[in-house]
Amino acid sequence: MSRVVDAKGKDLRVVSTQLKEMIAADGGEVTVKNATHLHGLCGGLKDGEITIAGNSGDYLGVLNDGALIRVIGNAGKYVADNMTRGAVLVDGDTDYGAGQYCYGGTVFVKGSAGDFTATMNKGATIIIGKDVGDEVGTYMLAGDLVIVGNAGHNLGNYLIRGNIYVGGQWASLGHNIKEEPLTETDVDKLQRYFAEHAIEADPRAFRKLAPLSEKPFYK
Repeated sequence: MSRVVDAKGKDLRVVSTQLKEMIAADGGEVTVKNATHLHGLCGGLKDGEITIAGNSGDYLGVLNDGALIRVIGNAGKYVADNMTRGAVLVDGDTDYGAGQYCYGGTVFVKGSAGDFTATMNKGATIIIGKDVGDEVGTYMLAGDLVIVGNAGHNLGNYLIRGNIYVGGQWASLGHNIKEEPLTETDVDKLQRYFAEHAIEADPRAFRKLAPLSEKPFYK
C-alpha cells in the first residue's frame, strides 16, 4: 500500500527528508500530493517508487539515479535533468527542457513537451507521446528520442550521435542532420517502446533522423 506525503505548506527540504526516510525504511511506494510549488522534488534518488498526485514543479527528478517517478498530471520545466538511471513518467504535458543532459534512464511524456526537450541527451531513451516544440534534440550525443506527433523548428540541431524518430511532421531541421531509412532493428526497437508505454502507433510509419557527421564542428 502506498504511503502518502502531503506537501501542502511544506518546503522542499522537509518533503525530501520525509521521502528519503520512507524509502530507506522499507522501500515500497510513496505518493506525494500538493507538490506543485516544489522545485527539485525527488532529486538524486537512487531507488523507490514515487507518484506525484497532481502537477509537479520544475526540475522534478533532477539527478535521478534509479528511482521510478510518475506524475499523474503535468510537469514543469527541466524534468529529469541530468538523470543517470531510473525513469520519469509524466501522464500529462511538460514545459521546456524535459530530459536535458540525461546520461541514461527513461523519460516518457504521454502528452506534449516544450522547446529544448532532450538537449544534449547523452544516452537516455526519451519518448514524447504527442508534439514537441522548437530546438528539440539539440546537440544530442547518444540515446534515442521518439516523437510520436509533430516537431517544431530546428529539430535535431547539430545532432552529434544518437537517433531521432518522428511519427508526424517537423517545421524544419537543424544543422548536421539527415533522414535515413528505418532498419528492422529500428522497427523492433520502436515496437518494444510502444508496447512498454501503451502507444498506439505503427513503427513503420516513423521517419528516422541521424547525424550527417559525428564531428560537425570540424572540417
